[in-house]
Amino acid sequence: RFFGEDPPAGNVYKGQAWLFLGVANSDALLYDDEWQSVKEKFPDNFRLDYALSREQENKKGGKMYIQDKVEEYADEVFTKLDNGAHIYFCGLKGMMPGIQDMLKSVCEAKGISYDEWLKGLKKAKQWHVEVY
Repeated sequence: RFFGEDPPAGNVYKGQAWLFLGVANSDALLYDDEWQSVKEKFPDNFRLDYALSREQENKKGGKMYIQDKVEEYADEVFTKLDNGAHIYFCGLKGMMPGIQDMLKSVCEAKGISYDEWLKGLKKAKQWHVEVY
């Protein structure tokens, strides 16, 4: 919610924050009005993608979860990480196995060792997980 608060650092931020937000239904979206306003105000600095598990389908015809939505943009996400971006995961700890399985699958498809890739992100302090 950094962009919506208009902090002094916000005026000099030139990067891109990309939020993947997952909930069951669109009526459960957190701060949607704020996110849409931020997206409109900072189109070059903020991207927003929702994973609505009860309303959207993934490419296999199943429910759309965060890992499915991130996988749709895997090439972009991996390029950003290769260029120093940070990745944050916040939410229920039960989501992490699916996310890690997806990331491992993408790494394998790219001919990358998942364990070494993850180790590198952690060493560079680009990998952040806050789950409960």
